[in-house]
Amino acid sequence: MTSDRRSSLDKRKVRRSFGRAAVDYDEVAVLQHEIGRRMLDRLDTMRINPVRILDLGCGTGRATDALLKRYPRADVVALDFALPMLALTRRRGRWLRRPRCLCADLDHLPLADQSMDLIFANAALQWSAQPDRAFADIARILKPGGLLMFSSFGPDTLGELRAAWAEVDAGPHVHEFIDLHDYGDMLMGAGLSDPVMDVERMTLTYGDAMQLMREIKLIGAGNASAGRPKGLAGRARFERVCAAYERFRGADGSLPVSYEVVHGHAWGAQQRRVGGETRISLDVLRRPG
Repeated sequence: MTSDRRSSLDKRKVRRSFGRAAVDYDEVAVLQHEIGRRMLDRLDTMRINPVRILDLGCGTGRATDALLKRYPRADVVALDFALPMLALTRRRGRWLRRPRCLCADLDHLPLADQSMDLIFANAALQWSAQPDRAFADIARILKPGGLLMFSSFGPDTLGELRAAWAEVDAGPHVHEFIDLHDYGDMLMGAGLSDPVMDVERMTLTYGDAMQLMREIKLIGAGNASAGRPKGLAGRARFERVCAAYERFRGADGSLPVSYEVVHGHAWGAQQRRVGGETRISLDVLRRPG
């Protein structure tokens, strides 16, 4: 997926939505927290001892706190573009060891080249307007041999909701998610080494479709396409969507909500091309053969 296809993302709306969602986020973001926990478990298999860590798209800082505890000697930077989220993150850790909080957009990282040993991004990169460039910037700030670990959502996510809205009108009402293979291509294009991608399917259940849509709004994850219908959808249209969603109701009486969870990791390249030059870190050259 190219940057042009993602340029319709309304980043200002995304920022406002997550800012409004900050206070109630942890109560409803059950899936995001579970994915973050599984990502942290995956770190058990990685032989790394990071000195500087970036929690990219940190939200309220649940993963930030876990990273502070897991790597007690590391300097942890928490980055998010929604200030109300960072206000909660800055309380994480202990009095003498808080995260460094940075309000910035993951599409424009204000960090030095080769400055991070570990970049941890849980359910954040789907909000990039230019994901291929975002990965290139991640590759820039990742140290040679450093680790990028991320999760996102694939195009089968919220498929039931997408189908229900399609019965009401032809407009975009569900976020456009990126395919696993496109993510893999972006990692390779950014010059990151040994990328590994996999996917898992997860399903949440709700009592009714209106509850689902309320919770999507509460976690700030509503449709943010610049081409989305403007103004309020209206109660009558929401009722039509809820009626259309009923065809997915299971034998147990619940409504399923499907998520395609994409996991990926890759390593900082030992050397990279800049213009017509090949640049190799001095740390690499100084290592014993």
